[in-house]
Amino acid sequence: MLNRTPTFAALMFVTATLAATSNPAFARDQISIVGSSTVFPFSTTVAERFGKSTSFKTPVVESTGSGGGLKLFCSGVGDKHPDIANSSRRIKSSEVKNCTKNGVEEIIEVKIGYDGIVLANSRESVQMEISLKDVFLALAKNIPDGDGSTKANPYKTWKDINPSLPASKIEVMGPPPTSGTRDAFVELAMEGGCKTFDWINDLKSNDSDAYKALCHTIREDGAFIESGENDNLIVQKLSANPGAFGIFGFSFLDQNSDTLQGSKIDGVAPEFEEISDGSYPVSRSLYFYVKKARIGKTDGIEEFLQEFANEAAWGEEGYLTDKGLIPMAEEEREEWTNKVKNLENLSM
Repeated sequence: MLNRTPTFAALMFVTATLAATSNPAFARDQISIVGSSTVFPFSTTVAERFGKSTSFKTPVVESTGSGGGLKLFCSGVGDKHPDIANSSRRIKSSEVKNCTKNGVEEIIEVKIGYDGIVLANSRESVQMEISLKDVFLALAKNIPDGDGSTKANPYKTWKDINPSLPASKIEVMGPPPTSGTRDAFVELAMEGGCKTFDWINDLKSNDSDAYKALCHTIREDGAFIESGENDNLIVQKLSANPGAFGIFGFSFLDQNSDTLQGSKIDGVAPEFEEISDGSYPVSRSLYFYVKKARIGKTDGIEEFLQEFANEAAWGEEGYLTDKGLIPMAEEEREEWTNKVKNLENLSM
């Protein structure tokens, strides 16, 4: 006679399947945030306050770099994909296309404020006063060698570039290509110095690919050292190596101003007011991006947005200024507050 009594294993399988499909506890009920190491301390601070002041769980924030975070963000919609991506640069059109291809079709963009990228060193050393041109000549893979020609970067010391600079070895620690800080540094500092050469500036309209390859490519002979996405690690290494420099966001300099100092670039020091009014030449906007489809699916996303886009957080006297965030002007903050309230979609 055929035995139709289900086995224990079969019963357990059915029970687990029913639980997974019907019990909401199996769905992720905690906001997942990835992305920029620069935005990380701001996002973490808001997340911790949000977790303590509301009934929602504290969001999980991971530092993956802007490019890496946006890649994860755009990989799909669902519990296994992040809800929010922090970025120290604006999302690229190519990243938006990748999002759309993977079903991430409605994205909310939130600008949170400004940051300056610093070239910092230990206070045990002399403070550098350099130009954007000096920065380019120190770190470019290839440099101009007369009109229309280039050569591999031969410079070993800062004095080789500019007689007014110290005769110390060029040794700069910075982020990898996946970092928004690296993207912004290359665009603002490297390109800013590169186009001071007239024939290179002309190249931009004649051969944009050649222009970008020359102005955006950092040397690989040891003068520039990729130090990962952890800016705190660079800060620690500078304390141990007074002769070296590091590239990171102003907030990390601000939090370590007792041991580190920022270089003056084109005569302007990386300070709060100078970054805020745009006079510091290497300043940028900071953002985060939200999947609209996850609102109502992951608990607390809309409430988290309200916590971030709030005068108590990002205002001139907000708690994020204590972490080094440079706030937007009042009118701009009002504009972005309204966008957040209306859950306005990204417009490129």
